[in-house]
Amino acid sequence: MAALISTGVALLTNVLLALQTWNDGEKVEFKVLSIVLSVSSLSTVVLVWRRLDEIPTPKRVAAALIISTFVAVANFGYQYIFQPYRREATPLVQLNVEKAVLSADRKVLSVPVDIKLVNHSDMAFYVLGAEFHAMGEVVKVSPRDLARPKWREDAEQWARYREKHPLTRREVYQPGKLVAAQPWIPAGNWVEVNDESLTRTVVQLPSNTNFRKLTFYATLSLARKDRLVLDKFGVSRYSWRKGNVPSWMKKDQRELDTIIQTAEMQESNAIDQYTRKKRHITTYWRFGAHGVDVLPVIAPVGEENRTLSKQTNREVVSRYGLTDVLAGPVEETLDEIKTRR
Repeated sequence: MAALISTGVALLTNVLLALQTWNDGEKVEFKVLSIVLSVSSLSTVVLVWRRLDEIPTPKRVAAALIISTFVAVANFGYQYIFQPYRREATPLVQLNVEKAVLSADRKVLSVPVDIKLVNHSDMAFYVLGAEFHAMGEVVKVSPRDLARPKWREDAEQWARYREKHPLTRREVYQPGKLVAAQPWIPAGNWVEVNDESLTRTVVQLPSNTNFRKLTFYATLSLARKDRLVLDKFGVSRYSWRKGNVPSWMKKDQRELDTIIQTAEMQESNAIDQYTRKKRHITTYWRFGAHGVDVLPVIAPVGEENRTLSKQTNREVVSRYGLTDVLAGPVEETLDEIKTRR
């Protein structure tokens, strides 16, 4: 009886291992090994089962024990492994514009901006990239409604930019100008469970600027800490110094300068760590006239230049919990900022 129960548990373990390896594993040798183990365990269970004639109703007892063990293992896996893996969580980023300060020579206006990161979830996150930027706008308002051709032209321009300017019948569209841009959390840091952090940055511009409005944005690119193990990012590479920019990015970057950072990563699941190919996580910081786009890419070593399908990208995002948190636009008129001080 003890032998039957032991071989039944071994069979269950090997079958579950084979299913996981078949679904997530990429190395063929581990798939073959898991199937061989499952078949061997099944044959062992059958052999032991045939030698239980000496015990009264042994098969009923054995079936009850094996089924109850299977239900217990399945329930444990669902409650403590599958459900937490599927549970979604996203931190919150808040922007708060403080009182402006005029320099002693009254030539420079400094606008402090507080960036608060709040994580009230029970998930921790790795920081892949965090960028803050401010845009200055010279707003022109027409005394009458814009003509339909002009309004349509503005609508086409409005849809091209990541910063969505107001689209109205009176406000004449003008693309904003970048005033400040900088990272506000170092890449490679992490956000702990139930954690809060505050970062202050200062935007400076001439006191006699012709901007009528300032718009502030903060972006945060994250990966869930329970789904991967991330090492520190290595030395940065630059597209203008023969940095390796993938061919699929060259088609869309429109001559944008790019900073490339790469870090080694491991699977959070020990089985996946052995049965899947080794991967790197690479972040591409693409600089343009409207701040910086941070694009994280997770790909097997040696396949970073391969174009991934949309389905593959969705699977990578879901598997590793990649998420982007956006804060803004927070718009302040320059008159309001000056009056506040």
